[in-house]
Amino acid sequence: MVTTTANTQNFKVYADLSKLGVGTHRVRIQQEGLNNDLRYRFEPATIKVDIQPRKTVTYPLQVKYNKENIASGYQPGNASADVKNVKITGASDQINRIKTVVAQLNVPQNAKSSLNSQAIIEALDSKQNTVNVVITPATADVTLPITPGNSKELPIKLEPKGITDDNESFTLTSATKRVRVFGTQAQLKKLDAVKVEVDTSDVRTTKTKDVELDSKLNKVKGFDPDRISVKISRNN
Repeated sequence: MVTTTANTQNFKVYADLSKLGVGTHRVRIQQEGLNNDLRYRFEPATIKVDIQPRKTVTYPLQVKYNKENIASGYQPGNASADVKNVKITGASDQINRIKTVVAQLNVPQNAKSSLNSQAIIEALDSKQNTVNVVITPATADVTLPITPGNSKELPIKLEPKGITDDNESFTLTSATKRVRVFGTQAQLKKLDAVKVEVDTSDVRTTKTKDVELDSKLNKVKGFDPDRISVKISRNN
């Protein structure tokens, strides 16, 4: 007997599934406890019920996270969880949909240090949709090592960009004199200064700009910091 609705007036509304087997059924809504003198009706009078055999399986747990949130020049290690396998219980058709079981680790933007956090465990189908099953345990403690790659500290070299008149000249200054550069050993070996191109085309007298360091221009993986403030002063 399955009770679907109850209230404080000492009666209940239910659908009797006790004699039903696996499959889809149309079941009549019934009541118990109403006074026989009362007139009543149910809307809807019947409900559709899909009965599936219950199934329990064990799945290996994988750790999932967004690698794009790791800061440029930093490298993630092997993510690990304190749970290796999980028990999953649900209807057979739902169990059969499962493609992977993952612990979803939340990695903050521009992450530069190792993470240890509790992650929610989800069962996903082939289209990465969540499958409606019960997972035990529901969470896992996940550790993700994040370390700097090959790096070295180098001075910056400010260069004006956008000069159209040979008589124009600018003075470029920045409070940031050196930055840490990330890349392969071969990339770092070729570099002795970080080239920073500063657009001067819209400067009439003096202007301060926030300039992003260009990894493609310098042929490396990234910088820390990856933006610097530059003061531009027109000389003539």
